[in-house]
Amino acid sequence: MTRGKPVAGSGTRLVGAGRSGDFADRVVNPPVWRASTHLYPDCAALREGPKSNEDGRFFYGRRGAPTQWALAEALTELEPGAAGTVLYPSGLAAIVAALLTVVKNGDVLLVADNAYDPTRNTAMDLLKRGGVECRFFDPLDHAAYEAAFCERTRAVMLENPGSLTMEVCDIPALARIARANGAVSLIDNTWATSLGFAALEHGCDIAITALTKHVGGHSDLMMGAASAGERWYRRLRQTAQQLGHVVSPDDAALALRGLRTMGLRLERTAATALRIAEWLQARDEVLAVLCPMLPGTPGHEVWRRDFTGGCGLLSFVLKDRGDAARCRLIDSLGLFGIGYSWGGFESLALPFDVPPVRKVMAWPRPEWGVGEALGIRLSIGLEDAGDLIADLDRAFAAMNEG
Repeated sequence: MTRGKPVAGSGTRLVGAGRSGDFADRVVNPPVWRASTHLYPDCAALREGPKSNEDGRFFYGRRGAPTQWALAEALTELEPGAAGTVLYPSGLAAIVAALLTVVKNGDVLLVADNAYDPTRNTAMDLLKRGGVECRFFDPLDHAAYEAAFCERTRAVMLENPGSLTMEVCDIPALARIARANGAVSLIDNTWATSLGFAALEHGCDIAITALTKHVGGHSDLMMGAASAGERWYRRLRQTAQQLGHVVSPDDAALALRGLRTMGLRLERTAATALRIAEWLQARDEVLAVLCPMLPGTPGHEVWRRDFTGGCGLLSFVLKDRGDAARCRLIDSLGLFGIGYSWGGFESLALPFDVPPVRKVMAWPRPEWGVGEALGIRLSIGLEDAGDLIADLDRAFAAMNEG
């Protein structure tokens, strides 16, 4: 009897994705293939190898083996509209390689002004040295965005919601304008993942994810991925091979393990984050809560329209407090670690200041009516919501006593 694969929900797809190899009928997880050298039975097969070096075919360790192929296949299955996925040694490596795939000397790249800081640095330094002109734009100002295109514009780098400040932009509209101007649209989709936002279905050409975050989920690996339709997947793969990008099979196995429970962790952390956002919104010390899942906040209606899920990453802005007060609050937290990254099982807190890096967008937002504001980013983990709120309450008290 043949066992079919019916159309299924995201949890069911997470369990079954990438399990089509020869291993799948014998073990649940693919073996960890640690191999730099792949062997051929004879010279004829060796000479034929370069002609058929697609993923899923042995060629050389840099092209991967069953462990990496299973992960790439799983991510492709979870990204509607994708023909394939390329793996990279970090999320930033995925962003850089994808940009190098779509722009060249003389081209113009448009970058959303609320993008991840290393993305901005790549555009302003590495790509600039390669002859690519970078122009920043406010993703909430569609008229100015459209006016920024010229005959040399080849690509647009998006992020949704925006890094740190969490603005939600209209990706279908931005991608549509890019396509009308002959430009490729790329998106850093790490916040929601393909489970919460189907980037390719919403008009983007390349969807990039830092697997370090939600996919890994346990703060023990570094990895990135880019998924695309047939045309751009082929070019992404070629660029990655030319750059020598490869991920270790051990890390691929960890990412596959994290992928299976990602849906549950996203649901849990998003629910806790929303509860904390509501609690923060009622605090007198808080000027604004930056969380697109929170009803009434700017961008919430677009988030409801386009997203099917969220995550535990949010920010808030202190009212009439200086950096010393902000540091007292963060230093007084007992359940939140202080560190970069997010998406792991543990909660983290991080201070941030936006004005030094913004080129176009106003910060703080004009509707807040203030001149200066200091932010704190929270990555909510799997701790109990009540415990995290009690910890934050104690930290606010310590800040106010200082």
